[in-house]
Amino acid sequence: MSHPIMSEFDIVFAGGGTVACVVAGRLAAYDPSLRILILEAGQHTLNKPVHVQPYQYPFNQTPTSTTVTFNIGNPSPRLNGRAPIVPSGRCVGGGSCINFMVYTRAPVSDYDDWRANGWESENLISLMKKLETYEVQPGHPTHGYDGPIKVSSGGCKMGVSDEFIHVGTTYHKRQYADDTDDLETCNTYSPSQKYINGTTGRRSDAAHHYVYNQAHNPNLQVWDGKRVKRIIFEDKRAVGVEFTSDPVSCPDADQSSSIVRASKLVVISAGTFGSPGILERSGIGAEAVLKRCGIEQLVNLPGVGENYQDHNLALVPYLAADEAVTMDALWRGESILQESLAQWNSDRKSLIAQNGLDSKIKWRPDDEELKAMDAAFQPRWKEFFQDRPGKAVAIFTVLAGYTPPLAKPLNVLPRNYMTAGYYTLYPVSVGSVHIKVTENGKEGVDFTTGFLDDPSDIVPLDFGYKKTREIFRRMASYRGEVAAGHPNFPEGSAAVCREASGPVDLNAPDIVYTAEDDEAISQFHRDIVQMIGHSLGTCSMKPEADKGVVDTRLNVYGVSNLKVADMSISPLNVGTNTYSTALLIGERAAIIIAEDLGIDCI
Repeated sequence: MSHPIMSEFDIVFAGGGTVACVVAGRLAAYDPSLRILILEAGQHTLNKPVHVQPYQYPFNQTPTSTTVTFNIGNPSPRLNGRAPIVPSGRCVGGGSCINFMVYTRAPVSDYDDWRANGWESENLISLMKKLETYEVQPGHPTHGYDGPIKVSSGGCKMGVSDEFIHVGTTYHKRQYADDTDDLETCNTYSPSQKYINGTTGRRSDAAHHYVYNQAHNPNLQVWDGKRVKRIIFEDKRAVGVEFTSDPVSCPDADQSSSIVRASKLVVISAGTFGSPGILERSGIGAEAVLKRCGIEQLVNLPGVGENYQDHNLALVPYLAADEAVTMDALWRGESILQESLAQWNSDRKSLIAQNGLDSKIKWRPDDEELKAMDAAFQPRWKEFFQDRPGKAVAIFTVLAGYTPPLAKPLNVLPRNYMTAGYYTLYPVSVGSVHIKVTENGKEGVDFTTGFLDDPSDIVPLDFGYKKTREIFRRMASYRGEVAAGHPNFPEGSAAVCREASGPVDLNAPDIVYTAEDDEAISQFHRDIVQMIGHSLGTCSMKPEADKGVVDTRLNVYGVSNLKVADMSISPLNVGTNTYSTALLIGERAAIIIAEDLGIDCI
C-alpha cells in the first residue's frame, strides 16, 4: 500500500481510524473497482508488535507515544483547576489498534434512543452479528460467528478475576452469568471477553481485518502521515481534500499542501476531535467560531463541535500477593517476558495474548446502595435509570496489574498490583471541541470537556470507590492499598490506606466514612478522573434544528457529496466501551454509501 501517483479517486476518506477502515474495507469488498483513498495523519500499524501483541496496549499511552493524540482540555474548576487529558487514536486503525481490547456491547435501547431512521436496534442487531466471530461459546442468538472481528477470552486466565467474581456474587449479592453482552443483561458479574483472536493470539482491530487483508486490491489505498486540512468545494459540492504531510509522523517532510479529488464522495472520518476541526477549517460551523479563526463561512452549522461526551473513569491501585498472576512483570520487561513471547510464538497463548481484564459487572445500585448515595444523584436516577433496567450506571472491573491514571501516574515499586477500574456510562455533563488561533498565530484546539460539571456525575464515582474498595479488601490476593493512589484521608480516619497481610473476612463490616472522608473522596476524583477514550457526539446525527450536523444518511447539512462516519455522529452516550459502537457505525455507513452509489452489498 505505497503511495501511487494518482490525483483522483472515487471516494476519499479524511481520516483512517476504526470507522474509516470498516467502511473502506467493506466498500472495496462490495466493488473492487472502486478507487478508494484513506488519508491518515498517523502511521501504518501493519504487523507492528505494539499494535498486534495484546499485552503491549499500555505502551501506546506513554507520554512519548506517537500512536495517540493527547487532547488537552481547558482547565476546569470542577477538576480543581486541572487541564484534563483525553487520548485518541492516531494511527491507521485508530482506537481499534491502541485500545484496551475490552469487549462490551451497549443495550439495544441506547440505539433506539437516538430516534434516527434506519438506526433502530431492529436494523442494527444483524450488523452487530455480521461484524464479529464470537469464539467464546457457540449458539448465542445475539452473537455472530462468521465476522471479521474475533472475540475470545484471551491467551490465559487471570486468577484475580475469579476472586472478583466470587466476592461480587457473595458479599455484593449479585448474580453471575457467562455472558452479559447479550444486549440486555445487566447488574450481573461475568467474565470480560476481549477483542483478541483466540487462534492467533493477536489484537483483532479494524485495520488488519478490513483493510490490510485486501492488500491485493490496488484500488484501495492508504496514505499514512497525511494531515487533512480542509474539504474542497465547488458550489457547495465536496470534490476533494487538501492535505499536508503530518509534522509528527513526517517531521522532515515538505509541509506544502496537496489536493486529491473525489469524483463520487468525501467521507470525514477523523474522530470526535478531528472531524469537527476539518469541517470548521472548511467553513462549516458556528459563525462565532469561524470568525475568531478568520475563516469564511460556507454553511452556518452551529452544532459542529458541540455535544462532546465521554465516560468518566477512575483507576485505583491495590497491592497484590506475590503469588498472584498479574501483568506487572511483563510490562516491566522482566524475564517472564521472554518466556511468554516464546510460548506465544509457539501456541499463541500466554500473557502476551492478555490485557489483564477478565471480569466485570455492569452495575446498577440496589435500593440499599441508592440510599447510601448522595442525594444529588436521585433526580438523575429517577429521570433516566429507574425505568430502564437494561442501562447500567457504571462498569466495575479488576485489572491484574498497575495501570497508572493519566493525571497522576505513580512510580511504584517492582511488585504485583491490581487496579480497580470503575467508569460511569451516562454522565450528564457535555463539552465542546473547536479550532482556535493561539497567541503565536498557529491553530490550536479549544476543548472544554465539561467533566463533572453536573453535580450528579461525581456521585456514582464516589460510591464506586467505596464499593470497589470493599470488594478488593475481600479478594484473596489483596495485600492493601497503594496509599498514594487513593484519597488523602485525614490522620486517624478508619479509611486511611495501608499495606495489609491479607484480605478481611467476607462478612467483615464495611469501612465507615465520615463527612471529611467523603470530601477527600470527592476531591480525589476531581484530581484524577479521566476519560477513557470513548469520546463522541461532536458531529451529531440529529435534526439540524437540534444542533445536528449530519442526517440519518450521514450527509452533512447544507452541502452535497460529504458525509461524516465515526463516533462523532453518536448523538447520545452509549453504555459500552465504544469500539463495538464504532464497528457498528462503520458497518451501517458502508451499507448507506453502497446504497447511495447503487452498489450491491448483500
